[in-house]
Amino acid sequence: MKFELNAKRLTLAAVLAFASFTAIPTGYAYAGACPADQVAENGMQAGEMMPKGVTDKVISSIDLASKGDAWKNSALRMRKLVVQPGGVVPWHSHETRPANILIVSGSITEYRSTCKVPIEHKAGDVTAEFGMLSHWWKNNGSKPAVLYSADILTSDEQKNESM
Repeated sequence: MKFELNAKRLTLAAVLAFASFTAIPTGYAYAGACPADQVAENGMQAGEMMPKGVTDKVISSIDLASKGDAWKNSALRMRKLVVQPGGVVPWHSHETRPANILIVSGSITEYRSTCKVPIEHKAGDVTAEFGMLSHWWKNNGSKPAVLYSADILTSDEQKNESM
């Protein structure tokens, strides 16, 4: 089938493009990232402090100590988190625990210390968590949000933390 660009397709494309940018609620970040004009050192204050409606299952963990002194007490961990509607992953820091999060299904809102507005993450988004970042997550949707987390633990205490 040959693709032809015509006035109807151009109009439809323009309408869909416009709708995709205006349908996102004001005050939320686009595409799973903090908007450049909303980045701030103290964007969000500490939020929810207790987990609610979330399961956290360690899928795999690799002890990195055998790789040398620099990796003593370190582990690479992969987890599956399922956050039910209204569920919360409590406030926590990534100053010494870098992580990558993949949102597999559903959507979830992140309240980040480095952003003035909540960040909406949807299925397919990946977010990096590291450095002077503290945050918490809440599922404001109507379906469970499924996330996979890969993080590096740098102490024995972290190995016993669930979130």
